[in-house]
Amino acid sequence: MIEQGQAAPDFTLPDQDGDPVDLSELRGQPVVLYFYPKADTPGCTTQACGVRDHRADYAKAGAVVLGISPDPISKVKKFHEKHSLGFALLADEDHAVAEIYGFGSLRACTGAPILATSAPRSSLIVMEGSWRFCARSSRVSTTSWC
Repeated sequence: MIEQGQAAPDFTLPDQDGDPVDLSELRGQPVVLYFYPKADTPGCTTQACGVRDHRADYAKAGAVVLGISPDPISKVKKFHEKHSLGFALLADEDHAVAEIYGFGSLRACTGAPILATSAPRSSLIVMEGSWRFCARSSRVSTTSWC
């Protein structure tokens, strides 16, 4: 798990359209990463729609928002389209990025692999310019994090 003040690790993940998003290409911009466990569940929908509804706040701050889940691209795309989110959702199917950032691990539960999050769905990492870990939140919010 990265700690406040550590450089945020780069990664490349496919977005809802299957296009690669490389975190290193966003250097110099504020970036908000949030991890959520499953697309189109009540809590994750509240969270995503809250971000969507405050996109003007993020735009004013010049921030790029990236939602990351272990769902496959097809589910991420359906969720993105159903709620007209307007920001990128990334598919972290092998949980590699969540693991690097300390937001989940694969665990067996009754023989089935699941994503066991070490932090609630609305955990945030906010990076600005220097790519430093700045903050986390443990609540689902419909308000802006900017």
